[in-house]
Amino acid sequence: MKQTFVTALLLTVSAACLAAEGPAKVFRLGIIGLDTSHVPAFTKQINDPKNGYSCRVVAGYPGGSPDVVSSWSRVKNYTAQLRDEFGVEIVDSIEILCTKVDGVLLESVDGRPHLAQARPVIAAKKPLFIDKPMAASLADVIAIFDLARANGVPCWSSSSLRYCEGIHGMRDNSEVGKVIGCDAFGPCSLEPHHPDLYWYGVHGVEILFTIMGPGCQTVRRVQTDSTEHVVGVWQDGRVGTFRGIKSGKSDYGAMVYGAKKVTATGKYSGYGALVEEIVKFFETGKPPVPEAETIEIFAFMTAADVSKAQGGAAVSIASVMKEAKAQLK
Repeated sequence: MKQTFVTALLLTVSAACLAAEGPAKVFRLGIIGLDTSHVPAFTKQINDPKNGYSCRVVAGYPGGSPDVVSSWSRVKNYTAQLRDEFGVEIVDSIEILCTKVDGVLLESVDGRPHLAQARPVIAAKKPLFIDKPMAASLADVIAIFDLARANGVPCWSSSSLRYCEGIHGMRDNSEVGKVIGCDAFGPCSLEPHHPDLYWYGVHGVEILFTIMGPGCQTVRRVQTDSTEHVVGVWQDGRVGTFRGIKSGKSDYGAMVYGAKKVTATGKYSGYGALVEEIVKFFETGKPPVPEAETIEIFAFMTAADVSKAQGGAAVSIASVMKEAKAQLK
């Protein structure tokens, strides 16, 4: 009888202690730029209680670019969906958003304002994920990372293609062996306010770098009405290419040439795996993609534009990096 009483007392005390501690703290997320389908898709996955995430999207700043049709034509509806379907508070400025959240997803479909939009987030010391394109110039990409590093703010950017099955992990696949080369491909529609490959080609270029890794030295580009074809030569002599599809059937993927096997990768499998990585980032504060690799992706695409202007001549990554850094001085 005495033992039963003591056990009951201990259970009561434990329950009281748990009640005093309250529910687990939710990591509040804010979204900048409500003009892309990523916004409702990411919010739906993050806020679904079935997924058991510690994060929740609680605030959004609409943003929007009046000279980009795919931005201004969608921002109103996505803002309404976020507010009405998911109960997200819509605020009038990034500064106000930062007072209400613990971390930020910068989702503006237009890369040009990303540096300006990232500044108040970094000043507020909020960890930051930036969707593609990270910016609309290599100089801005470098500036964002420099600013984040100087302020001790975790920051990263990635396409969802990096985490698709059969693409993520291919770089270190034991069955394929060392990657000797890779031919990546993907849709490549152009947008006049961005360097050619930044707008949509960035996703296929991210596939290439996910598989090859960094270390590209020179880039050559051929452009036709139907195709963008970019050839990169890595420092160890490996060759990787990106084929940007502008007409005909469009899809994502790559052929991988390994020391043990030649194989095709998997294809696009949605946003789910990227969102998992985003949540993990906010939970740990550790960016899963090194900034140097992301910078090199944008240097590769910048070098491709310079090569086009020079009639397909080889352009070094070092030269476009030097030029971009000079713009920051």
